[in-house]
Formats: sequence, C-alpha cells, structure tokens
Amino acid sequence: MSAPEDALPFFVYGTLRSGGRNHAAHLAGRCADIRPAVLDGAALHAGPGFPYAVPDAAPGRRIVGELITVRPGAYAGALEALDALEECRADGTGLYVRRRMSVRTAAGEARDAWVYLAGPAAAARLRERPALIESGDWAER
Repeated sequence: MSAPEDALPFFVYGTLRSGGRNHAAHLAGRCADIRPAVLDGAALHAGPGFPYAVPDAAPGRRIVGELITVRPGAYAGALEALDALEECRADGTGLYVRRRMSVRTAAGEARDAWVYLAGPAAAARLRERPALIESGDWAER
C-alpha cells in the first residue's frame, strides 16, 4: 500500500517518542527517519500518564519532540494506528485532533507535520485545571 499524497511526517512529543511505550507498539519498524524537532507556539500539559499539546501564544512556549517520517509502504497503517491510539475522530470530538502544523528541526528547517493536539473536551479540562510542563519536554518533566 503506498502513502497518500498528504503523507506528512508526524511530530511526536510523549509516549510515541523513541523509547516510549507507544513508539514500540505503533511505530517501531515503520520509521524511515527520526530527528529532534520543536513545535513553537504550543504548550505541553500532563495528562493521566500521557501528555496533551495545546496551542499557546505565550512567549517562549514550545514543545520538544521528534519528527518521524514513516516508510511509504507503512504509512497508511501507521496513520490508522496513530489515529486509533489518539482517539482521533473525523468529526473533531475525539481525545485528540490531528492538525497539519509547522515544526522546526534541530537543524532549523521548517517542516509541515501531523501533530496530535488535545481535543475539545480535553482542552476544556486543561483550561480549568492546567498541568503545564514548563520545560515543554515530556522526557524532562
């Protein structure tokens, strides 16, 4: 199965990062490239064992993660698996929503990527009870 034309890399920032439990379960063996990256203009919040990303225009807000390029033959399966893991629904009501966003690699290159952001219900809970990870890095929380 070939990758669709909008087969963007994924920006991952929590349990899907290299060494994370969900990376091993959903991405291991499917990756063509993994490189450090940053999502500017977003904040990282702690959830119940996993993080949430939310847009945040406060100065200096950023999330540290990885830009993962999936092998073309594995892309459709990876996209389906990640959407299911993140409870990403087409109507936007899931635990997470998948958005095309620009991330910055460690080399300074801007790349479009799929990013899973907190869905509406999760974002509302975070506004009521924020659990900000100041470093923006799930591995350094």
